Amino acid sequence: MKIGIVGLGAIGSLWAVKLQQSGHNVYAYTRHANQSHIKVQLDNRPTCRFDANNLEQLAQCECVLVTVKSTQVMDAITPLFPYLSSNTTIIFMHNGMGAIDVFQDQLNRFPTYLATTTQAAFKPQANQVEHTGLGETFIGAYEASSVHRNSIENSIINPRILTALNHALAPVTWHHDIQTALWHKLAINCAINPLTAIHQCKNGELANNRFDATLSKLIAEINQVMQAQAVPISKQALHKAIYQVINATQHNYSSMQQDVAHQRPTEIEFITGYLIRSAAQHNIDVPTNLALYHQLINAR
Repeated sequence: MKIGIVGLGAIGSLWAVKLQQSGHNVYAYTRHANQSHIKVQLDNRPTCRFDANNLEQLAQCECVLVTVKSTQVMDAITPLFPYLSSNTTIIFMHNGMGAIDVFQDQLNRFPTYLATTTQAAFKPQANQVEHTGLGETFIGAYEASSVHRNSIENSIINPRILTALNHALAPVTWHHDIQTALWHKLAINCAINPLTAIHQCKNGELANNRFDATLSKLIAEINQVMQAQAVPISKQALHKAIYQVINATQHNYSSMQQDVAHQRPTEIEFITGYLIRSAAQHNIDVPTNLALYHQLINAR
């Protein structure tokens, strides 16, 4: 299968290598339009080479996986729309929520899906990536995309694409309510990412007692918004899920911590910012989240 990967950050590079190693033809698309090829080494194994920015190949891609940061999504994908076939499946896989809503009208002619993953990766250097944590990936239909979607049955992704993704990084599972899965991921990111970015620490350091009070307040606020959004999870279950991630990824740095460390724009607008905007729609106060949001915004 011909598959395009838009954005070769840590997660994009991981998927690109794993898909190529599984026998698929992978094409890379980056912000450097003059790049004709890219080399990526995964976990000190033999280097993989990818054709890059070949627009003629786009129309032949059955699937395009967009893995850029939420702040880059619109600028990365909209210039590619004229070269895509209307049958090309587009899958967006990034942190946060709301990044593609601003150009949803342009997505209406493509079968469009959202994905969330707990696979973890890290780029120590530009052409190197490390697979730092095993996880699972969920894919579901983007609700605002009506094309090819006259019934519940045909909203499910092409089985060939799901099989290809499972060849690379299983398990990849269809989720009939991807918004719930995205909210669960958003909740975890709202709790972990801003704190690790502000304190410039690994995820595991949040298990220290000095963060208990702040995390408890964050979790209570996040859970209140989730309940208002009809996302089913108790405060106790959310607390458990967040601390499970803190412990499971204790040696990892969050993407937001890395962005701050390298003086890059963060995804705060689509993580905590999205939570704050959702809270406002329901007249819910989220002062702890708001304080972290402003601290990161003002640090730019």
